[in-house]
Amino acid sequence: MAPSGLRDTRRPIRTCIGCRVRADRADLLRVVAVDSHVHPDPEGRMPGRGAWLHPSCLAAAEGRRAFGRALRVSGPLDLQPLRSWISP
Repeated sequence: MAPSGLRDTRRPIRTCIGCRVRADRADLLRVVAVDSHVHPDPEGRMPGRGAWLHPSCLAAAEGRRAFGRALRVSGPLDLQPLRSWISP
């Protein structure tokens, strides 16, 4: 256990683009943009820049227009592949 005030450096921490809360990587879903479509990357192996998201924060990320900024993509993004994966 890490001493108080210090985080355990063995577990990667990422920030959700929807709620901006830092969380363990295992609790977040990695997403990537491929040809203007945002795809889930649950294994974390797809090439390219990724962003991290709590699946429950999808609406918040859309409202903040966070996908374009986080993935560094200009222009409109199609979130349908991600929406389909989150709520089948």
